[in-house]
Amino acid sequence: MKSSFLTLILIIFQLSYFTSGEYVSNQDDSRIETNQMKITIGSTIFTATLLDNETVTAFKEMLPITLDMNELNGNEKYARLSSNLPTNAQNPGTIHAGDLMLWGSNTFVLFYETLSTSYNYTRIGRIENSSGLADAVGLGSVAVTFELE
Repeated sequence: MKSSFLTLILIIFQLSYFTSGEYVSNQDDSRIETNQMKITIGSTIFTATLLDNETVTAFKEMLPITLDMNELNGNEKYARLSSNLPTNAQNPGTIHAGDLMLWGSNTFVLFYETLSTSYNYTRIGRIENSSGLADAVGLGSVAVTFELE
């Protein structure tokens, strides 16, 4: 009788241990699986929808991150990432305000103006409503925080 009772206690303990470990793991996976990202520039917050590709999966692993983004050409902010990401670069032809792209394998680019381009980029995602984006990023360098929602 004592043996059966101890076995039952042991089984309950093991089940609760594995169930709680599995629950934590699922929480972490769902955070990484989200395709929504919050972008904070000063006191202004934008929401971006991320694509589902290898580049985005690797980028998500870096989040949350604050990047000191530099100005380029009056239409984009860019920052070099600490590591290379997988790429699938293509020429988009037209880039729209709010596009998030990777140039090369480690330069993250936030476009705040629409333009035509002859350069190749790997698409990461897009800010859903880019109105006010140019004002938020301003002139010169700016700190931008990226985090999953």
